[in-house]
Amino acid sequence: MSETNDPAKNQPPGYTPPKVWTWDAENGGAFASINRPVSGATHDKELPVGKHPIQLYSMGTPNGVKVTIMLEELLAAGHKGAEYDAWLIEIGKGDQFSSGFVDINPNSKIPAMADHSFDPPIHLFESGSMLFYLAEKFNAFFPREIRKRTETMNWLMWQMGSAPFVGGGFGHFYNYAPFKIEYAINRYAMETKRQLHVLDTHLADKDYMAGDEYTIADMAIWPWYGSIMRSAYNSQEFLSVHEYKNLDRWVERVGERDAVKRGFMVNRTFGGSETQLRERHDASDFEKNRQDMVEARGGDRV
Repeated sequence: MSETNDPAKNQPPGYTPPKVWTWDAENGGAFASINRPVSGATHDKELPVGKHPIQLYSMGTPNGVKVTIMLEELLAAGHKGAEYDAWLIEIGKGDQFSSGFVDINPNSKIPAMADHSFDPPIHLFESGSMLFYLAEKFNAFFPREIRKRTETMNWLMWQMGSAPFVGGGFGHFYNYAPFKIEYAINRYAMETKRQLHVLDTHLADKDYMAGDEYTIADMAIWPWYGSIMRSAYNSQEFLSVHEYKNLDRWVERVGERDAVKRGFMVNRTFGGSETQLRERHDASDFEKNRQDMVEARGGDRV
């Protein structure tokens, strides 16, 4: 911190950081009830295991959607070994701190995945790692040609490193923080718009992130930046997303894919009920969900 800092100008006025930080469990904000400065399980609970090789424990946030899109794309491409059970982990209730979840992901963040086609099962955490693992396992959506393969990895790693500034930075201070801090909102709005411009510029002469081929890079980037372009944080006017024509075209193109539409629904607990499939254990669950919506609306079409 600058030695010339005037605490009266801080937020809240008069605040100065202590010499040693201590945890205040009542610090406010949308996620105060589940955030803590230590890792590990808070309660004992085994995770359920379904009938398919791949067991996914997740929620329909952007990081979870990356993986369900990939799994649905693999199934649509004929890879039967990608059949999966998707169990809902309600992060607002602290499900991610169960002993079973922590055994798979010691970082207690969704998604977590176990591949039971191996004995013992292979455990995976971090959505980018899952995309890479599945692409390698099924030899799909990951180019073999060295330049396209490298470009795909470049953009996959870009997403993993960049999105926290959008979600944990801009999204938190613009939408979730208990009070508005002009400096923080300006700082992360600037960075979010810079990232949108990076994507818009890159896509000016390309159909997909790695060129003319749809890859795991698109699956990683679309849930985060497609959401920012369409609905996330009710911030579209604030961020002037209409400026990014090339990015908008790509968001539309990827979003029109049937597997993307299905993946977007899985483990989703918010938005319109027609967009939610809280758990997925069979391909027929999508049709069953549609029929349930029809019955709930008295037989109207959905």
